[in-house]
Amino acid sequence: MTLVIRDGVALAPLTTLELGGPARHFVEADDDAAVVEALRWAEARGLPVAILGGGSNLVVADAGFDGLVVRIGSRGRRFEPAGGEVVVTAAAGEPWDALVAEAVGRDLGGLECLSGIPGLVGATPIQNVGAYGQEVADTIRAVRVVERGSWQIRELPPAACGFGYRDSAFKRDPGRFVVLAVSFGLRPGAPPALRYRELCDSLAGNARPTLAETRATVLALRGKKSMLVTAGDPNRRSVGSFFTNPIVAADQADALAGGAPSMPRWPAADGRVKLSAGWLIEQSGVRKGSRRGAVGISSAHALALVHHGGGSTAALLALAHEVAGAVHARFGVTLVPEPTFLGLSWDAGRAPAETGSRG
Repeated sequence: MTLVIRDGVALAPLTTLELGGPARHFVEADDDAAVVEALRWAEARGLPVAILGGGSNLVVADAGFDGLVVRIGSRGRRFEPAGGEVVVTAAAGEPWDALVAEAVGRDLGGLECLSGIPGLVGATPIQNVGAYGQEVADTIRAVRVVERGSWQIRELPPAACGFGYRDSAFKRDPGRFVVLAVSFGLRPGAPPALRYRELCDSLAGNARPTLAETRATVLALRGKKSMLVTAGDPNRRSVGSFFTNPIVAADQADALAGGAPSMPRWPAADGRVKLSAGWLIEQSGVRKGSRRGAVGISSAHALALVHHGGGSTAALLALAHEVAGAVHARFGVTLVPEPTFLGLSWDAGRAPAETGSRG
């Protein structure tokens, strides 16, 4: 196998934000062996590595990335009955929504509420991707990875993945593993997971919605919020929700609710309470559709920061800090970004700083 390493490859066109500078080195890895070889190539040269999937959850520094970017292109899906479930194993480079569509088409429950999320399968366990009351941790049965340094390919059970709300062991220690494939346990003929109020309300007139009807409803809801990558949509250049919903202590939530009885809140783990980041943003005076030059707030959803073209990552991150600062000033709640930063670091109290600049 011969790796084709290219230099100075533009990353902006490979992301949904369409922002950021080039990769110093870049390689397409279409199978597991190519991924391992690329990682070894970078290690031999002392270079940092970034893994690129669909680019839908990535914010790239204006200076680019001073290392090797490995773009995952592996493909393949396999459905196998196993103990009352059907386990689907998908390569990391498989488009996520295509997998969801096939699962729903086969009448397999477990992923239907995750319809319309852009990106690739390999990213889903890293972020513990979730929406409308489901998250991938609900169904993940194994994650196949390569461990950097030892170069061993391992099958990790869910307990080893450290899943949390939009979090995982992969996200907390990004330099250890690279995801190669993910296995999901799906339920034949299962009813859809109707746990999220907005989704339930949208299906209220349907006593027994099918998986397909649920998927269609989720896609419609996401479309109304410009949370689908759709040509011509002025809000299309984004990473979706820029901030996670904050989870706070129950007494802090109670204190906030005392001054804002309409504040949305949901129970979370360990007796804590999840708040709505979008609601907090709007209540802090940040308006949907507002702009700061070439960047702004989505006109459809306050949680999405958008790039209108011709802008910079620095401008986008300055807006993100402005939004987070407004929420902290109004409510004392710290917002945490959801996307991955490449060549950037995030500090809740300061403007973003570029890391590893190319000088």
